[in-house]
Amino acid sequence: MRPFFDSNILIYAYSTDIRRQRALTMIAGGGVISAQVLNEFTNVLRKKQKQDWPVIEAAVQSLRFRFPDIVPLTSDTHTAALALARDHTLAFYDALIVAAAIEAGCDTLYSEDLQHGRSFSGLTIVNPFPGSTP
Repeated sequence: MRPFFDSNILIYAYSTDIRRQRALTMIAGGGVISAQVLNEFTNVLRKKQKQDWPVIEAAVQSLRFRFPDIVPLTSDTHTAALALARDHTLAFYDALIVAAAIEAGCDTLYSEDLQHGRSFSGLTIVNPFPGSTP
């Protein structure tokens, strides 16, 4: 199965952070992202990295090419995220990522923001940078 990537992995791939090379290697194999991931990626590149719009647009276009199956944010995804947030004590935006990954049929979600090893409906969270975050 294809893995799902949270925005933090993509952000590292487009940064000077020490985790950049690992992130680039991971996304080279492809996988799945959601519209929310693209939105978060765009926001971080603009607000935190202070990138210019042409740089951001080129990066987003590259991601769209690498990840052609972008999971949309739908009303069904939103409903599933509400249940995940309620039943599993997740932050709502994290629950949206989990819901999109489940909807896409992924078995692995690469993220630094969620608890490593936690599972939801056949989806397992994997932190590819153990020890780098709380």
